[in-house]
Amino acid sequence: MRRKVSREKRRLEGSVAGIASSVEIASQSSLGVAFERVEKRYGGLLALCRVSLRIEPGEFVSLFGPNGSGKTTLLRMAALLVRPSAGSVAHPGGEGLAVEDVRRQIGLVGHKTLVYDELTAQENLAFFARLYGLDNPEERIAQVLDSVGLGKRAGDAAGTFSRGMRQRLAIARALITGPRLLLFDEPATGLDRQGRDWLESTLDGLHRAGATLVVSTHDETFSAISGRSVWLRAGRVVDDTAGQASPATPVEPEVRGSR
Repeated sequence: MRRKVSREKRRLEGSVAGIASSVEIASQSSLGVAFERVEKRYGGLLALCRVSLRIEPGEFVSLFGPNGSGKTTLLRMAALLVRPSAGSVAHPGGEGLAVEDVRRQIGLVGHKTLVYDELTAQENLAFFARLYGLDNPEERIAQVLDSVGLGKRAGDAAGTFSRGMRQRLAIARALITGPRLLLFDEPATGLDRQGRDWLESTLDGLHRAGATLVVSTHDETFSAISGRSVWLRAGRVVDDTAGQASPATPVEPEVRGSR
């Protein structure tokens, strides 16, 4: 049993080293994100209400909150996929860059993996590499597939992959451009214990490599591996451990005076 645990620990440590090398931001600064009195409306629905939140380059932040609290909208806004109805979004560390150049520095792993089942792992990444206009991406694709433990399955159709393997492929896709800001929306959903251990080690490796991480989750264990926890409810930030020691067990605070 001890030998099995030791082998698994070495495997995870090797995965972390591979992930860290795939980020390729050592020569650059990280990219943060800053929301200033941001609102987002979808018709009569107010998804975000006067959110002011600054995530510094190099931080690892967990976003907590019930379904419908605005976590996904906030991540999509950070990824420049959604425009605010009011307020502003900036990316500290990306000053002077065009919007498209900033967007290339952001990797988003959504709640759904959104991989193409009929394509192989290599073909999935090649498709997105072409969308990003990467030149000669074959070496980069091989590197990120190896880093997430899918190097030997590069030629297999994604439709044959387990949930955990599809999540690894989605992370590889997010890493293809060497992003400086990584956003994860409920990344542990559907993963078994082994998959969750791999995910936590992967996130730790990405953070140690210098990337800024923002993870939306219901999983309270993320408060122990991230340096900061933020709680949302009804589109508002209701608590933030910035400058505090993160609580061992986050307790969602009550909102006073909200409607």
